[in-house]
Amino acid sequence: MAASMYCLRTVVHSCQRHIVKQPGFGIPSTCSKTNWGALRFYVIPAGVKRPAKKLKKEEKPKVMITKEELEEKRKDTSRIKPYGFTAWKPVDDVYVARYYPKQIIQPEMAVEMLKTFQRLDFTSPDQAVYLQLKLDMKLEKKRKVDPFVGYVLFPFPFVKKLNKVLVFTEKAEDIETAKNNGAAVVGGTELIPEILNDDVQADFYIATPDILSKLNLLKNKLRKKFPKTKRGSVGNDIANMIKLFENCYEYIVERECFIRIKIATLDMPLEHIVANMHTLIKDVSQHKPMDLGPLVETAILASATSESLYIDFQKFLPQEPAKSEEN
Repeated sequence: MAASMYCLRTVVHSCQRHIVKQPGFGIPSTCSKTNWGALRFYVIPAGVKRPAKKLKKEEKPKVMITKEELEEKRKDTSRIKPYGFTAWKPVDDVYVARYYPKQIIQPEMAVEMLKTFQRLDFTSPDQAVYLQLKLDMKLEKKRKVDPFVGYVLFPFPFVKKLNKVLVFTEKAEDIETAKNNGAAVVGGTELIPEILNDDVQADFYIATPDILSKLNLLKNKLRKKFPKTKRGSVGNDIANMIKLFENCYEYIVERECFIRIKIATLDMPLEHIVANMHTLIKDVSQHKPMDLGPLVETAILASATSESLYIDFQKFLPQEPAKSEEN
């Protein structure tokens, strides 16, 4: 009887322990930190050295090629194929452009291609034609050409509406001269509040030197359009300045070495588009001395809906005068 009571008390005690214990995700006792030694299946005997790890082969340092060295290697026409490319020219009409050097096209052929693209794509025939120039701004002794703003007069203008020019001056003679030459707005410091409130706006702002110091309040408002001597918008020859800015097209160096400007519309004759292209490249090239190399590095022609075409612009660059031979 005593033995049976002992067994019953043991069973009840075990059941009570399982009922009181809260459920949870416990870690098995075999996985506890104190029992990790039991999972070790072997031990390296004392005095035995561990096998040495295999050393990786020494990798040769990669030689970085500069942009100038890469261009020099690709100029070697004696090679079977250009350095880093598949071939000199693609064989098929459809090809992956990044595997071949950029094809340089003559300007006349490039314009004809743009006109063909327009007819095949059924796009607007009077869409804009853009010319993008990449400039070599380097000078001697680690100097560079400062980013500049220029104004060009195309021989064949494509915008019929003249630019609106505002003239700042206080002299009665200059006011009369400006009005007679077609200035849209003429006045002095009384125009400052109207410009700040956007009541008066213009495409270009020019001023005489005597009033320039009184226009400092407009610097933050006008920013790049503020009259400056370097841009040719400050001077006493008001008549010629008005004539220039009424018909000119402005271009500015962006991202340190790029110029992108509209030069024509696609419905213009081929000769007119090429002539405007020639005028722009010639005007831009004047901002760097010719003895230090050409300023224009690459030229890309494109329309508003077409792909970009690299053109051969060498014949548009200004040529140095031939030096007379000494007898």
